[in-house]
Amino acid sequence: MRCPNYTGFKTRLGGRAPAVDPLGRAASDDSLSLEGSGLGLKPGREQRGIASWYGPGFHGRRTASGERYDMHELTAAHKSLPFGTRVLVHNPRNGRQVVVRINDRGPYAHGRVIDLSKAAAQAVGMHGTDAVVLRTLGPGDTERVQTAAPGTSAPPAGRGELTADSGT
Repeated sequence: MRCPNYTGFKTRLGGRAPAVDPLGRAASDDSLSLEGSGLGLKPGREQRGIASWYGPGFHGRRTASGERYDMHELTAAHKSLPFGTRVLVHNPRNGRQVVVRINDRGPYAHGRVIDLSKAAAQAVGMHGTDAVVLRTLGPGDTERVQTAAPGTSAPPAGRGELTADSGT
């Protein structure tokens, strides 16, 4: 006999049972969304912890996403965020911040929340490990984030224009 408060098993991701129609089928694909799953997937959610970086020993190797690791790109490894998620990494010690793209899994060292590429670590002024605040960004958030050190006049990320030198 079931308890009168029984609501069904909760899914592991999402924290709630998917909606079901009277025939027992999933009512919509929206019920399987990872939003609000407790994995820090909602845009704007913050996570605090220790960041580390990895570089030359992994340069050129395949990441968990299948792409080749380039220590000169602004990328990072996170344990649970989906590949391609854009994350604002803020260093409260010096006020610097950078937007990175998740393309690998890790870090595997106890107590760390993110592994930054060498370029991303340099952008936030990290040497070794440092305390950071992570904030996931939604579509369009990248344009509003300024990724320069306080007091400098660098343009916000995504606003700069790239020009090709025609060689003439």
